[in-house]
Formats: sequence, structure tokens, C-alpha cells
Amino acid sequence: MQWQDDAIILGVKRHGETSVIAELMTRTRGRYLGLVRAGRSRSMQPVLQPGNRVDVIWRARLDDHLGEYRIEPLQLRAGQLMETATAVYGVQAMAALLRLLPERDPHPHLFEALDVILDNLSDPADAGELFVRFELAVLDDLGFGLDLKECAATGLRNDLVYVSPKTGRAVCRTAGAPYADRMLALPEFLSDEHSKAANSESLAAAFRLTAYFLNRHVYEPRGLNENSTRDGFVQAALKALDKAG
Repeated sequence: MQWQDDAIILGVKRHGETSVIAELMTRTRGRYLGLVRAGRSRSMQPVLQPGNRVDVIWRARLDDHLGEYRIEPLQLRAGQLMETATAVYGVQAMAALLRLLPERDPHPHLFEALDVILDNLSDPADAGELFVRFELAVLDDLGFGLDLKECAATGLRNDLVYVSPKTGRAVCRTAGAPYADRMLALPEFLSDEHSKAANSESLAAAFRLTAYFLNRHVYEPRGLNENSTRDGFVQAALKALDKAG
């Protein structure tokens, strides 16, 4: 068995004296593990850093085997990702999100989103908003997508300011007012009605929104702890956005 694909390094684990097992997000085949012989060599260590984009050839005798990788660099951006706290935490937090998905399950749109976000993690105006949208996309692929297009009670598509914590559906101001203290806020930048960029207040609300549904539908049912690198990213993104503003 053999295939070739573009991929992004998510992480590596030592294997034996000189090799590593590399975890990649591939463009067409999803999250994939493979052995890299001599992966701890001086020439390979800079390549096998989280966030780098690579060309990979995977080979195995049978499709369900671990297999071996042959990896060539395409875009070495790991050094740039070490320059800001949002980037350091962001690449780890997105890798943790992708690990919630089944291995070898194709998610090409998530690969494309990851590739774009990694190039923008150092920009505080973009990093937080892009990350929230990535979380929403992961929730959708896990089968727990939020419906933020129209009011669950009235069908209206304007003045959407709440999200129901029970259904994950948007609710307009008038319909949600009697239950406002039990609703989650829908930040304007996530609504089709507005084109405003996120500020620190709306971004914090968006982080609370996605965290609620990740905990309810994914972490708690699986008995998992919350993603600690996400907390680091959230704090770094909000701090950077405050400074930029």
C-alpha cells in the first residue's frame, strides 16, 4: 500500500533510539500516524515540528498497519510559530481539537482551514476569530454543529443575539428576552447579519460559546479533561487584542 499527500505536522513521539512516530493532518486522508526512521536526526528534527507543511509518502504492507513516512518539507513555519503566545498555544490547541476526530477520517476542509489559520496566528486581529470558527467547524464535523442562521423560535434571520444552550440554535432578541439569563450570547461577528470584526468582548463571548458546547457534547461524555492549551490561547488572544485596540 502506498499514497502521497500534502500534510501538516501535528506532533511527534519518540520511537526507539533514532526514530519517531509522526502525527500528521493530511489534505485528503485525515489525521494519520506513521513511523519516520531517523526522525530524530539533525536534518529531520527541524522538519518534524508542529505547524510545518510537508509532502509525505506513506507505505505499508497492509492498509491497517502503522506504515512508514517519507517526508519532504514544503513550508517550514515552526520558527515563526514560536514568536508569539497566540501562535505557540494556537498550534497545540488546534492539534488537540483534531485529535477529537477519528483517525484516518477525511476532513479536507479542516486541513485547508488549519493551513490558513497557521499563517495568521501571529495577528491578534485574526487569530482569535479564526480559531473560534475552527472550533465551530470541528463541532460540526463531530455531529454537534450550531445553527446560527435563523431564530429557532420565529425563523427570523435578523437581530440574532442569543444561542440556546439546549439546542445550539440562534434566538432573536424578542424571542429570547424572557430567558436572557439562561441564554448564551451570540457575538455579532458570528452572525451573517453583521460584518464587524471581533473585539475583546465579543471574542470572549465566542470563546465561552464554543467551550460550552465542546464540554457538553465532547469532553464530558468522553470523560476527557478540557484542552489546557486552549486556555493559554484564549488568554493570549484576548490580551493581544486588547493591546492592539
